[in-house]
Parts: sequence; C-alpha cells; structure tokens
Amino acid sequence: MIQEFKEFALKGNVMDLAVGVIIGAAFGKITTLLVEDIIMPIVAFIVVDDIDFKNMFVLLGDAPAGAPMTYDALKEAGAPMLAYGGFLTVVINSPS
Repeated sequence: MIQEFKEFALKGNVMDLAVGVIIGAAFGKITTLLVEDIIMPIVAFIVVDDIDFKNMFVLLGDAPAGAPMTYDALKEAGAPMLAYGGFLTVVINSPS
C-alpha cells in the first residue's frame, strides 16, 4: 500500500502540482506585501495623504438630510453613489 502511494506521489503530475501550490502560495504573499507596502502608499501619496480608499466615492444624487458624507453612512441611507475606492483597492490587490 505504501509502495503504491510512493509510485503515485512521484509521478510527474503530482510533483508538478505540489511545486505549483508552494510557489503560488509564496507568490501570493509577495504580491500582497508588494501591494500593501509599496503600491498603495505611493497611490495614496499621489492622490492625497492618508487616504482611506473605502471612502472614495462620487455621489450620484442628493445626499439625505443630516447624513454624514461617509461611504458607510450614505450606503446605509440608500444614497446613490459610485464607490470607486473599494473597486480601486480590489483591482490593485487582485493579483494576490
């Protein structure tokens, strides 16, 4: 039984898959660190210092009376908006 498993595990496809998974996991961590520690700070510096990408949006209609001009408050109030900040974050972070 163990000998059969060794033969199966040492076939080219299984080894290639294992190497691919290991490299993929390492590459995912590298990509995440690159985006979080290098790309996003540069983008934040270019756009505005200390920016919260979640709060980047364009209001498409009137804001409800008394609602703060934040993404969460306007979304809860049902205001129509184009929330491109969250999209931008996902697009930049998508390779990981």
